[in-house]
Amino acid sequence: MRNVVVLTGAGISVASGLRPFRGPGGLWEDDAQPSSGWTRTDLDDDPEAIWSFFQQLRTQAEAAEPNAAHRALAAFEQAHEGEVTLITQNVDGLHVRAGSQNVLELHGSLTSVKCTACDFQAKDPSLVTATACPRCPRCGAPQRPGVVLFGEPLPAHEEHMCKRALRDVDWFIAVGTSGTVSPASNFVRSAKYVGAKTTYVNLTPMTPSNDAFDEVVLGKAEEVLADVLSLTA
Repeated sequence: MRNVVVLTGAGISVASGLRPFRGPGGLWEDDAQPSSGWTRTDLDDDPEAIWSFFQQLRTQAEAAEPNAAHRALAAFEQAHEGEVTLITQNVDGLHVRAGSQNVLELHGSLTSVKCTACDFQAKDPSLVTATACPRCPRCGAPQRPGVVLFGEPLPAHEEHMCKRALRDVDWFIAVGTSGTVSPASNFVRSAKYVGAKTTYVNLTPMTPSNDAFDEVVLGKAEEVLADVLSLTA
């Protein structure tokens, strides 16, 4: 299987000490957080609240270390003779820190900021690590974390590259994702359409189940993923 596309979600980072967004222990289960996640409307209403929430996540992600599942994907990419595209819904940066090279951060990154009003954006530590919501150096509007909120479009480049990778995929693997957040939830059907083998790796079964997956491997990603990846031919 020459061209491999891997989609990862928050579940792959649980072993690194980071909480998932959904399910038991998920961030959206906290009473202090909106049950459906932060939206663009929330950003317009209270940019300070958005900044504070994601700063907590950034601090936690910075203290975390890539786990065996992150490292298995990095090693697989390095050893595989074909092309490996790693699409992640995560914003924690752990795939990059583990050594993966071809990473598409579909929902942005906690290590970048952008303006709420103009097109200014940057990976500037002095802005990213600010405890209070900083102001744009260009127009003075509030800054925001460089992540995709609910109701916002995906980054154009990342979306284009995802579609490009899925056109030629031979094996599609979803790891640690609920499979319910669009458009990533539709990637498996795109892969199935072009004849790819499809594999779902997660701690718990998908609810409801998705018949577009050929096989389901249940278990902790940090324990089972290396074995799953070793089965490629």
